[in-house]
Amino acid sequence: MKAKPDLSFWKLWNISFGFFGVQIAYALQSANISRIFATLGADPHNLSYFWILPPLAGIIIQPIVGSASDKTWTRFGRRIPYLFIGSVIAVIVMCLLPNAGSFGMTVGTAMIFGLVSLIFLDTAINMAMQPFKMLVGDMVNEKQKGLAYSIQSFLCNAGSLVGYLFPFIFAVIGIANTASEGVIPDSVIFSFYIGAVILILCVVYTTAKVREMPPKEYAGYHGIAEKEKNEKTTMFKLLVKAPKVFWTVGLVQFFCWAAFMYMWTYTNGSIAFHVFDTPVKEAMDESTQLMKVVLDTQTNQYQNAANWVGILFAVQAIGSVIWAAVIPFFRNRKLIYSLSLMLGATGFISISFIHDQYALFVSFLFIGCAWVAMLALPFTILTNALSGSRMGTYLGLFNGTICIPQIVAASLGGVILSLFTPQGGFAPEINMLVLAGVLLIVGAVCVHFIKETSANQTGYQPV
Repeated sequence: MKAKPDLSFWKLWNISFGFFGVQIAYALQSANISRIFATLGADPHNLSYFWILPPLAGIIIQPIVGSASDKTWTRFGRRIPYLFIGSVIAVIVMCLLPNAGSFGMTVGTAMIFGLVSLIFLDTAINMAMQPFKMLVGDMVNEKQKGLAYSIQSFLCNAGSLVGYLFPFIFAVIGIANTASEGVIPDSVIFSFYIGAVILILCVVYTTAKVREMPPKEYAGYHGIAEKEKNEKTTMFKLLVKAPKVFWTVGLVQFFCWAAFMYMWTYTNGSIAFHVFDTPVKEAMDESTQLMKVVLDTQTNQYQNAANWVGILFAVQAIGSVIWAAVIPFFRNRKLIYSLSLMLGATGFISISFIHDQYALFVSFLFIGCAWVAMLALPFTILTNALSGSRMGTYLGLFNGTICIPQIVAASLGGVILSLFTPQGGFAPEINMLVLAGVLLIVGAVCVHFIKETSANQTGYQPV
C-alpha cells in the first residue's frame, strides 16, 4: 500500500472550507429550534420530542450516503456530489422553516410544517456534513489527520460562532426581535436567509477547489485489491468486522451526544427563567385539558434571552477554537479527551449556580472544550484504525453513535423533566443541564476503555 503524500496547509483548508457554511446552518438550527417551537406554542415537556426525528433521519441517511459514495465515481468526485446535493436541499429548507408561523396556519398545522421542515433540514445538513469527514479519511495521510481534523474543527466552530451571533446582531441593528403570537421574529428569519446564502457559497468554493483521487490512485493509496472492490457485503457484516475502537469510542459518544442534546433543548428555557427573569403564564394543555405554567414567549425578556443563548453558544465556539489549539500539544489523546469532557461537565453543572448573564461566559467556555474534543478526537482515533474500500460506509455507520444517543435522550427528556416538575407547576429545565454535566462525567470515565490501533500496524482491512 502506497503512503499518501503530505498535503499543503491550504489543500487541507480547502478540503474542509465548505464545513464553515454547513456549520452556520447547523448552528442556526441547534440554537433556534427550541425557540421556534416554543414560539409556535410547544410545551416544555414536549420540546425534546421535536428533536427525535432529525437524528432518526440521520441514522438512516448517513450509512446510505457513506455506502453509496464508496461506490460512486464521477468526474466531480465520489463524496462531493452528495455534499452539493445536501447543501442545496438545506438552503431551500432554511428559507421555509423559520416561516412556519407566518403562513396563516393553525398552531397544529404550523407545528407539523415545522417538524417536516426540521427533518429535511437536519437530514440535508448531515448529508452535506458527512462527506467532509470522508474526504479527510480518503485524501489525508495518518500523520496529517490530526491537523486536518483540527482545521475542520476550527472552521466548524468559526461557522458556529457566526450562526449563533446572527439573531443577536440583527436585533441590535434594529430588525424586529418580537412578533405576534405564534410568529417567528424577523431577526431569526433573516438569520436563516443569510445563513443559506453563505452555505451555498462555501460549498461551491470547496466543490471548485477540491479534486478527489481517481479510482486507481485511491485503490493504490488504500491498498484495495481488485477482488475487494467487487466483493459484496452488508452493513451488518461490516459492523461485525468493525475494529474494537469503533465500539469503545462509540460508548463515549453515547454520553457526550446525549448531554449536548439536552443543552440544545433546554438552554433557552433555563436562561430565560433563571437569568432574564422571564415571566410565566398559565396556558391550557390541549392534550390533557389541564392548566400548565409556561414561559411567556411573547415578552422581550424571553426573546432577549433567546438571543443571549446565541451569544453563549458563540462563546462556546470561541472556547472550542482556543481549546483546539491546545489539543495538539497533548501526545496522549485519551488524556486530553477525558480532560476536555470533564471541563465540559464543569461548565454544564455550574450554570445552575449562576444568575448573571456575563458570568455564564466561563461556563460556556468550558463546554466548548468538550465540544471540540467530540468533533475532532473520535474521528481521528477511528479513521487511523480504518483502511480499505469501506471508509465511507464505516463513517456513515459511526454516525449512529451520534444519532442514537440523541434519539434516546430526546425520547426520555420529557419523562425526566416531568420527574422534576411539581404537579401543575413550572418545569425546571435547568435540571436537565445538570444532568448533561453528569453524562459528560460518565463519558470521561469511558474514554479509558479506548485502545487506539492503526490500520497500517495491524493490517486491519474492513471488507
